[in-house]
Amino acid sequence: MKRSLLTLLLLVSFLFRAVADEGMWLPLLLGEQVYSKMKAKGLKLTSKQLYDINQASLKDAIIIFGGGCTGEIVSAKGLIFTNHHCGYGAIAAASSVDNNYLRDGFYAKSHKEEIQTSLSVQFLVRIEDVTNEVMDSLKGLSGAERVRKQAAVLSAINKRMSDAGNSIETRVSPLFKGNQFLAFVYQRYSDVRLVGTPPESVGKFGGDTDNWEWPRHTGDFSVFRVYTTPDGKPAKYDSNNVPYQPKWYLPVSLRPLKDGDFAMIWGYPGSTNRYESSFGIKLATDINNPTLVKLRDARLKYMFEEMKKDPKVKLQLASSYAGIANYWKFFDGETKQLLKYDVLGQKQKTEAEFQQWANGKAEYEKLFNDWSKSYDAWRPYAKHRQYMTEGVMGSPLIAFAGSLMSLEAALKSEGKTGDPKKMLEAIDKQRTAFLAEENRVSDENILAATTKMFYEDVDSLQHPAGFFSPLQTTYGALNETTTYNKYATEVFANTMIFDDERWKAFVATPTLASLEQDPAFLHARAFMNNYNTRYASLSQQFNTQNAEYGRIYLKGIREMDQAKAKMMYPDATFTMRVSYGNVKSYQPRDGVTYDYVTTSRGLLEKYKAGDYEFDLPANQIELLKKKDFGEYVDPKRKDLVIGFITTNDITGGNSGSPVLNNRGELIGLAFDGNYEALSHKLAFDKDLNRTICVDIRYVLWCIDKLGGGKNIIEELKIMK
Repeated sequence: MKRSLLTLLLLVSFLFRAVADEGMWLPLLLGEQVYSKMKAKGLKLTSKQLYDINQASLKDAIIIFGGGCTGEIVSAKGLIFTNHHCGYGAIAAASSVDNNYLRDGFYAKSHKEEIQTSLSVQFLVRIEDVTNEVMDSLKGLSGAERVRKQAAVLSAINKRMSDAGNSIETRVSPLFKGNQFLAFVYQRYSDVRLVGTPPESVGKFGGDTDNWEWPRHTGDFSVFRVYTTPDGKPAKYDSNNVPYQPKWYLPVSLRPLKDGDFAMIWGYPGSTNRYESSFGIKLATDINNPTLVKLRDARLKYMFEEMKKDPKVKLQLASSYAGIANYWKFFDGETKQLLKYDVLGQKQKTEAEFQQWANGKAEYEKLFNDWSKSYDAWRPYAKHRQYMTEGVMGSPLIAFAGSLMSLEAALKSEGKTGDPKKMLEAIDKQRTAFLAEENRVSDENILAATTKMFYEDVDSLQHPAGFFSPLQTTYGALNETTTYNKYATEVFANTMIFDDERWKAFVATPTLASLEQDPAFLHARAFMNNYNTRYASLSQQFNTQNAEYGRIYLKGIREMDQAKAKMMYPDATFTMRVSYGNVKSYQPRDGVTYDYVTTSRGLLEKYKAGDYEFDLPANQIELLKKKDFGEYVDPKRKDLVIGFITTNDITGGNSGSPVLNNRGELIGLAFDGNYEALSHKLAFDKDLNRTICVDIRYVLWCIDKLGGGKNIIEELKIMK
């Protein structure tokens, strides 16, 4: 009896370590226990000031920015701060060779100079618990049947709680792997304008070399504004629209930071899987992550080669390259950290303890046996799946050509599965967008490289039937790079997708014969048909089973100790969360200590004139050397602080999140994590986890001193 109790306590303590800094907490469900810990850390705000459904509160200043970032309202006129990399696409779209805001920076001197974008932002209106409604509809269901029913129920709730006329959108989020359901109600605003951005050399300083690394000296910020109709309603862009009047906006602090200061981060973390099984950890480290890294490495290589040659190409590929590179390095680091800290072994130990508790309980005792069999059945095809998403479809040309598969089906059925003419209208628009972003030289190299890699890495029994043999006959030995280069050249030279005249004729008179003679389409079809007919159902079956076993596991964990379960936080699901911790230095390895801030001294030390990643504007070098820091200087260090680190728990989606002091004042913007803790999606490291933030004083210095945007500074509520 005593041994069983000890086992249970050890299990719970490992699963849900009560370290203060771990956890992305739902503001609705902070509870007295979590809030009291925040107060003990130094928080001065009341719980009502943090989140109140009936009155204005801090949560009203936090927004979903675009499709996958966080932003914050920082003035009474709807001014938004977020990361530079979050606004990157909009900045690039607004730029041209003559007005290259991406390269040179930009600050509007008046509202009239602010630039229209295609961005939108969303404000959280309220959160409602709909668990009982969903669970009642799912009684007695499991597997695929449960998945289908759940999707239908969530869709019905979303529709019922949304109002298109008032831009109200609802999204029900399953939490704890489908053991709880919360409805998040948002209001979308679609008139968002670019107000300011530093030069790319500032906003992306350090490039891929410094990505996920500390010490860091990146000015990762950009400035936007949200507009409404004169009566305050959401609306599309209109010159008569006026700046949004917020319910709450964040004051900005110029106070110096100390090691140990309270730090709170609000935002929309995208996804974590902290309750992943040992089987999932092993699949990630053995197959999924290494395959993704290898394929993205090839794509980045060929894109970078062309971007270095021509500023136009750099501008064209900048946004796509940044997105690919970001998670190339992430998954490489994640794998290394998972292995280094033996997360697999820790999970296996936890699961063995759970199994002891589960013995004799019909719902749980066979769980891990069945779960193991599910992974064993899928593992031989996991690499193939990665090659489809990151390899075959890693070529923009092939990804576009693959979108023509539905058109082929419509032509074959003589219009019974869709109107080819109407489909081509949409496809023609997609082609225009594709061509605007396409760099043929890099894409041709990507196609050649990924096709060769597929041949070498994927089990030959899984190859598309009849695809590789003709290549050998026509172009040469299948182990030679030149074979694939010749093949890719032929595909690019002969596809109608690049030939305006042939494409126009095809759109006018689409025929099955014309489509099925196109080499880019034939390439896409060969791989897609092979996967869809032979392996897609296996993937779907595995995903359904894995989700079901994960749900049952979390249900059991929550039953084991209901008191401890109340202190569990759900995985991130791109829903509003708050994390708390401290500004804090750390020791990544023996004999090395990292300070909690970086300064302009380190920025100048990294500076390399003309370098692709470490160049800086000439006027910035001059200002920094003169120590012209103005009111943004750190009084203790007599220097300009560039960045700082905290112990807060964040993940992708938190980019642009406000970092707040104990009074709820803005002290920085979160933009990255550290390499030593890149396992954070799957396992939080209480000792090494750090969030990398750009100091708000550097942001303001860049706007004011470097960019001349004094009018923007004057909008802010500055706390000294």
